[in-house]
Amino acid sequence: MSRTITRAPNPDPAAPDWTDADCPVARTLDLVGDKWSLLVIRDAMDGARSFTEFQRRTGIARNILTDRLRKLIAHGLLAQRTAPSGRRQEYVLTDAGRDLFAVILTLRQWGERHAFAPGETHSTLVDQHGTLVPEIAPTGADGTPLGTDTTHVRRTR
Repeated sequence: MSRTITRAPNPDPAAPDWTDADCPVARTLDLVGDKWSLLVIRDAMDGARSFTEFQRRTGIARNILTDRLRKLIAHGLLAQRTAPSGRRQEYVLTDAGRDLFAVILTLRQWGERHAFAPGETHSTLVDQHGTLVPEIAPTGADGTPLGTDTTHVRRTR
């Protein structure tokens, strides 16, 4: 059975236009689901702060980067502040932006397993001591591994 969601056009371009208002995954993808937004968040986590740094690291066109930075600020994932030099603005992660760390890490680890040929060179994520970050493996309250066969969606109201 197909489900159609109908709504009036959103007059505020900064306000969310939910693909599926009841689904947390769909809402999240509406906020950060394009590759540029996630790459900007990734680079902010890796220390990028300036427009120039984001553009250099991602190769993104200036107009697209401007749009994504505005969107990420409007949705509370990045904040803009005056850089310590006082001469330009910089972008910093908010608490909500930092909360995407596990998402970025999970995407990274999936990519390490599935997006490279065996033996192909790729970057890795290490902790402050230089140790490879362990695989994320979701578990239940009792420590049992969770997966698609051991979970289901329940609607709340």
